[in-house]
Amino acid sequence: MGGCRIVVGVDGPYRVEGEPPPLLRTAMVETEFGEPIAWDEGPSFVTRPGMELCRCGGSGRKPFCDGSHERNGFDGTEVADRTPSSARREAWEGDGVVMTDDRSFCAQAGFCGDRFTNVWEMIDGTTDPEVRERLMGMVQRCPSGRLAYSVPPVDDDLEPSFEPSVGVEPNGPLWVRGGIPIVSEGGEPYEVRNRQTLCRCGRSRNKPFCDGMHKVVGFTDPATPEPQT
Repeated sequence: MGGCRIVVGVDGPYRVEGEPPPLLRTAMVETEFGEPIAWDEGPSFVTRPGMELCRCGGSGRKPFCDGSHERNGFDGTEVADRTPSSARREAWEGDGVVMTDDRSFCAQAGFCGDRFTNVWEMIDGTTDPEVRERLMGMVQRCPSGRLAYSVPPVDDDLEPSFEPSVGVEPNGPLWVRGGIPIVSEGGEPYEVRNRQTLCRCGRSRNKPFCDGMHKVVGFTDPATPEPQT
């Protein structure tokens, strides 16, 4: 597909410029205890060039914008740090794996742990190949890219392979994948990353990125595409 980018409008929606990427429902698969363990993808939304995606949380036709931001006093001021994520990452060294953590991108998805343990505790047990493989899988399912890992002696992160696409999480953020650039209305770019989550409840304290506030404020949207005819 051709190139595209997502432009963060001033107190307004996300505008998708260029050839629109696939826009699809991306729902978390959970255990009986509410622990996310996998992703379920599809169905897809109908896309069009120049489409605008709601970020104020008030649209009546989510995930698309209906102009609600013009009526509800939405403050979309961008406050996220534009420096490279590598400058903020804390390294956690295990056996055969180095996990890194950029807390500023946390979307509270929950793939990093369960009711028994979490990846920060598991890193000390990575001498066990099964623990190491499980940790790597949990890190790669993190939608925001807060967590990443590399395998020494190579320093480069091992990222999941994504084609450019945008996932719409039920009751949650937009999951932007495959290195789609995100820029401000004035053209100021954010670091291009393979995995990012954009706020669509309107209440994040790290706009334009998600910080998990959708759970606090009770944001709801089933992210159900209309049947295609």
